[in-house]
Amino acid sequence: MRLFRYLAKEVLVSTAGVTLILLLVILSGRISNYLGRIADGKMTFESLFLILGYHIPSFVQMILPLAFFLALLLAFGRLYIENEMSVLFSSGISKIKLAGYTVGIALIISSVSASINFWLAPYSEYKAAEASQAQDQLSAFDLLKPGRFEGSGQRTTYIDSFSNEGWMNQIFLSDVTSKKNHSLPILTFAANAEQIRVSEQEDRNYLVFKNGTRYEGKPGTANYRITQFDTYAVRMESKEGRAIDDAYTKTTPDLLNSNTLLDKVELQWRISLTIIIPILAIIGLSLSQVNPRQGRFFKMLPAILLMIFYIALLIWGRTSLEKGKLPIQLGLWWIHGIFIFIAAVLFAQYNQVFERRRAKPPHAAAANTNEQPK
Repeated sequence: MRLFRYLAKEVLVSTAGVTLILLLVILSGRISNYLGRIADGKMTFESLFLILGYHIPSFVQMILPLAFFLALLLAFGRLYIENEMSVLFSSGISKIKLAGYTVGIALIISSVSASINFWLAPYSEYKAAEASQAQDQLSAFDLLKPGRFEGSGQRTTYIDSFSNEGWMNQIFLSDVTSKKNHSLPILTFAANAEQIRVSEQEDRNYLVFKNGTRYEGKPGTANYRITQFDTYAVRMESKEGRAIDDAYTKTTPDLLNSNTLLDKVELQWRISLTIIIPILAIIGLSLSQVNPRQGRFFKMLPAILLMIFYIALLIWGRTSLEKGKLPIQLGLWWIHGIFIFIAAVLFAQYNQVFERRRAKPPHAAAANTNEQPK
């Protein structure tokens, strides 16, 4: 058990470090994407970290098998380079027993992965979809920042400030309408404006302007109209929220009770991200053995390429299942079967099974030496 704790500590600490690094890389890309949406006025800054936090379990869901495989190669490669593995083998630890320890560590990671795949990731994706839908329900005026022009081209909005009562002060609104197949610019200036919900049952919202002027027409033409008003109300388009029923947001019991193709594929995907870890553990153990003169990274490239091919094949299989190009009865299991066979061959080579079979038995060699020609 002391040896198992030592190996588990080496691998698990490395897995946590690799997971954190890969997660930061993904988050940096997503943050830049969300900042672009905030700059375009499509979401609020306050919702950025909320939605991003809900997506983290899904990121870890994909990162964890890769991080574990890389951590296993790094940790065991270091043990071979520093001759610690040679000491273990000379102390009576067989490669079969080492494989048992490795699978035990993989089962720890698999249990963490299963809790994320079957419970945490679907729940967090559902909450992320709710938060995104709440952002979609916001109007352009909910996302306005005082002192900034929002929008692009001839559709632009500007407000000077917000009052304590929620009124927008000194508002400018530029829009374009179509009349008789011609684009007609409309400019609205108002001292104040406020959003008002008239009927919650029908979800009717109005933007009410106070004390302003409305200009309609192209400058320099005779067809121009100027309207001064005390109160001017514009009905705002309401956005209907759709039901959140995507397969990746459903709970695992719902997927088990569903007969929908996408739900069945999603269930197989969650199972695949769990059982891939023990398979990668045997492959990583077999490819981590290096000669101290070769360096710990000698077999790193072929191992990573094999892992990438495994993941890519699973993604291709999932896409083909969703499009109906592969039968759902075949599923993703044949891919795992291929790599279980590869893992078995690599482990047999790692355990020198083929070399022992090719070697001539000692009693056969003694019989040949004692045989006299007739």
